[in-house]
Amino acid sequence: MNLKQLEAFVQVAEGGSFSKAARELYLTQPTISAHISSLEKELNVRLFVRNTKEVSLSDNGKDLYKYAKQMVDLQGKIEEHFGMKKDSGKHCITIAASTIPAQYLLPKVLMCFNEKYPEEQFKIKETDSAQVVTQIVDCMADVGFTGTVLEKKHCKYIPFYKDELVIIAPNTEKYRRFQEECPNDISWLKREHVIMREEGSGTRKEAEKQLRSAGVNMVDLEIIASIENQETIKKSVRQGIGVSILSRLAATDEAKAGQMLIFPIPGADEGRDINVVYNRNYQLSRSAERFIKIVKEVYEV
Repeated sequence: MNLKQLEAFVQVAEGGSFSKAARELYLTQPTISAHISSLEKELNVRLFVRNTKEVSLSDNGKDLYKYAKQMVDLQGKIEEHFGMKKDSGKHCITIAASTIPAQYLLPKVLMCFNEKYPEEQFKIKETDSAQVVTQIVDCMADVGFTGTVLEKKHCKYIPFYKDELVIIAPNTEKYRRFQEECPNDISWLKREHVIMREEGSGTRKEAEKQLRSAGVNMVDLEIIASIENQETIKKSVRQGIGVSILSRLAATDEAKAGQMLIFPIPGADEGRDINVVYNRNYQLSRSAERFIKIVKEVYEV
């Protein structure tokens, strides 16, 4: 086993293609295939699941990727530190982000980062908060954005934005009356069909916490659906299927357009923290360090 083989393996894993890996590494496709074949023979495992359209990691491949990615990145950092690496002008930062930061906070950061460092590239992985932290712990992402702090060793969290959760409801006479007559009472929620974000979502965990503080327990709610996609949740609410709890960031446009109503959660604090997270035991690349610095500048941390 050598670094050239591991580098080929990482490129195929990240690009999902032998031909893409060959182009990235300026090698022929047979050479890439030979590197992967040698690794599979030496480790006596199958690293990829192949079909006619794409290549994906097997379970053994996912295990190897955690280690191979660190070794390849470490080689690059050594070369960079000692001036051995020629600057091709292209660097790639892998960013794992949960839904709210990915859709509403990251775009502003990416715009500022691109203006200052136009040679840099980034890969965005949108997932739930729990998976963001897992990817940081497993070194499968350089930087993460999450609304949930999970007590995982090696993780460093930097809060940079306060996110307020609100109850969203259809803009109908019934809910307009609730707004007018009992703006600080959400006990009516117990009589409604409720749509929640999926398990593992930072929004859901925070919603459960804030509702308990307002005197509404989850067991009192009639939850009819758990949905990952917040656009699907908003569409369902607009159509009158139920009410939900989402970030104000996600509901503002529809509320301004008169498509939905927003109810604050009584007694909620100023909001949950949205955090940038990285692995403190894993040396950040210069590009990742620059990126975190831009996050702090944009949101004045």
